[in-house]
Amino acid sequence: MSVDAREIAKFDEQAASWWDRNGPSRALHDLNPQRLAFVQERLQLKGARVLDLGCGGGILSEALAAAGAEVTAIDLSSEQIDIARLHAMESGLEIEYLKQSSSDLARERPQHFDAITCMEMLEHVPDPEAILADCRALLKPEGKLFLSTINRGPRSFALAIVAAEHVLRLLPKGTHRYSLFLKPSEIDRGLRRHGLALRTLEGLHYDPFGRRAWRNSDVGVNYLAYAERVE
Repeated sequence: MSVDAREIAKFDEQAASWWDRNGPSRALHDLNPQRLAFVQERLQLKGARVLDLGCGGGILSEALAAAGAEVTAIDLSSEQIDIARLHAMESGLEIEYLKQSSSDLARERPQHFDAITCMEMLEHVPDPEAILADCRALLKPEGKLFLSTINRGPRSFALAIVAAEHVLRLLPKGTHRYSLFLKPSEIDRGLRRHGLALRTLEGLHYDPFGRRAWRNSDVGVNYLAYAERVE
């Protein structure tokens, strides 16, 4: 199990404002349509069994469920899971929320899911490859894995930490640690080690002033990855 108690504590503190579209999580709300579209372009969500791994307060989980997926969502932040359950109830959506690690769930439900989404999580754990190994164990043969994370380089340091946390204050200070950012080549290597094949990379971009998000081929800062389980 790849867990950092400091990271969980940070997200516990943010739970109460998770669904405030003008609060500290506003960038996640603005990015979410692009994250959902990236998944929908590669997976028929209606009837699909999807795991949202590291779900936080459930922003993507609810979008997946509203699109027709059968969603299980896990996180190790008790506060986030409580907020997610309450908001889903208010939204009239059926989502199975669990305070559980991916390793425990992999033991309980091997090869159970058609797809897994793991968004904005890998840059918060000490051992991302352990998460990728769990993903392979949880996926059905030829199952699909959708990731988003942050590249490691001068641009990402300037934009994701200096600008986002200190200048524009889009995120609470200390949200990210530069040392945990992941280059696409590192993601690709980790996927291949654990029986997953990288199929697509796309850059994910955000204009905080216009609150507009878009995708293109520039993966220098935030990026999305799509992989498939291979035998």
